[in-house]
Amino acid sequence: MTGKMTAYTDNNDTADEAADSATARAIHVIGNQVESRDLFSLGREIVIAHGGDRYRLRLTSQNKLILTK
Repeated sequence: MTGKMTAYTDNNDTADEAADSATARAIHVIGNQVESRDLFSLGREIVIAHGGDRYRLRLTSQNKLILTK
């Protein structure tokens, strides 16, 4: 399975638009699995764009994942 992954910064710019102020990074996808440590290497929250909506995936202090719209 191949495809383009787009990352978003906290100010809602795409990673391409924020390239001057952000460090590019690779997320390894093996089959349909990604490691959470790769997703959260820069912070405790990421934004996932899906179907025109944005969802926040957050890593809690108890090491649990919470997904909110």
